[in-house]
Amino acid sequence: MQDFGNILNNQVLLVALIACLVAQLLKLLVELTKDRKFNLRTLVTTGGMPSAHSALVTALAAGVGQTMGWASPDFAIATIFAVIVMYDAAGVRQAAGKQARILNQIIDELFQEGKEFNEDRLKELLGHTPFQVIVGSILGVLISWLAAPAYCF
Repeated sequence: MQDFGNILNNQVLLVALIACLVAQLLKLLVELTKDRKFNLRTLVTTGGMPSAHSALVTALAAGVGQTMGWASPDFAIATIFAVIVMYDAAGVRQAAGKQARILNQIIDELFQEGKEFNEDRLKELLGHTPFQVIVGSILGVLISWLAAPAYCF
C-alpha cells in the first residue's frame, strides 16, 4: 500500500496528468466556442485542439528535466518518448483518420439507394494537425514550468 502512496506523491507524474486534464478541458471550451454545443464526450475523445497527448508527454519530459537534470539519461528517455508520441499523433493517427473519412464516404455512396450496411461508421477524428500538437506541447511545457516550485519537495 505504501507503493501506491509513493505514486500519488510523484509530483512529475501529477503535473503531467494535470497538463493532460487541462488540455482536455480546453478542448471542451474550443468545441463549445466552435460548435456552440456542450459535448461532454469531448473530454474523453482523441483528436482536436489542443493535443492532450502532447501536453502530457511534454509536461512529463519537462518535469523530468527539471527534477533529474537536463543532461540526465532520464530526461533523454522522456524526450524521445515525447517525440514519438507527438509524431504518432500528428502523423500516423491523422493518416488513419483521413482513411476512415474516405472509407465512410465510400460506404455512404455505395449504400445510398436504401441498401443496408450494418457496421458502425469508422471514427474519423483520431489524430492531430501539427498545429494542435505544437499548441499541446507548449501547454505541457508551460504547465510544467508553472509547477516547478512543486518539484522542490
